[in-house]
Amino acid sequence: MLSDNVSRIVDARVNDPGAIAAAAIRRVKATSLFGEHGKAMIIAADHPARGANRVGDDATAMADRFELLDRMCTALERPGVTGVLATADILEDLLLLGVLDGKSVFGSMNRAGLAGSVFEIDDRFTGYDAETIAAMGFDGGKMLTRIALDDPTTPSVLENTARAVDELNERRLIAMVEPFLSSWQDGKIRNDLSPEAVITSITIASGLGRRSAYTWLKLPVVDGMERVLASSTLPALLLGGEVKDPDAAFASWGKALKQPTAQGLVVGRSLLYPTNGDVAGAVDRAVSLL
Repeated sequence: MLSDNVSRIVDARVNDPGAIAAAAIRRVKATSLFGEHGKAMIIAADHPARGANRVGDDATAMADRFELLDRMCTALERPGVTGVLATADILEDLLLLGVLDGKSVFGSMNRAGLAGSVFEIDDRFTGYDAETIAAMGFDGGKMLTRIALDDPTTPSVLENTARAVDELNERRLIAMVEPFLSSWQDGKIRNDLSPEAVITSITIASGLGRRSAYTWLKLPVVDGMERVLASSTLPALLLGGEVKDPDAAFASWGKALKQPTAQGLVVGRSLLYPTNGDVAGAVDRAVSLL
């Protein structure tokens, strides 16, 4: 089945590139961002475009596009999964496979901050823009917004994020902002996951743009989430990140989801590449938290 799907994608890309736009027009759009459980359950797969292909000890796990698509199809067909977040190349593959009907779709917008690069904090917009997200009939765009007080390129990151927030708001599309307070340590960007740092990133991100009516936050689950999520009234989606202890991670997600602004989960590697290899089981377990 996997080889058949790959052949379909490649054949369309070679012989009928217009099939992608046609599939976007034909796609049955989601009637709600939420599932029957009242929350969003979004599968994320925009890591490869930033060169972040590692999962655990495997440095190239997400680089096998055939396997990634297979895992994503498995995840998207599970009951309770409401949407997907990815870059254009992946979303267009999924459109050609016809697996996005009834799902909310979010395009990843800025991917220039390549993992491990000397310019990692200078995360320019190299992916989707608001105009294309609207033209494709998607629901919104996501932007990674790392705020490094020791890096002079941070103001441009904030300015470009604010511009994207404005452009999405003008089209009544969700601007999903993923903020971190970050710093350079031993030549690498590190995100500060202390409650105080996450709160600071939230208060900065919440004020970006001329309007906030369609701004949502994508936030890590850290200690003291009741206090963290009390720092803004903006709807928040909780990100999973790479999970080393699944039981502890699921427990912390479940607790954070009880807060009033928490509207669901956006999880990628920990569900697509669970330690036991059971994608369907990992996704079902995440959905059960909702």
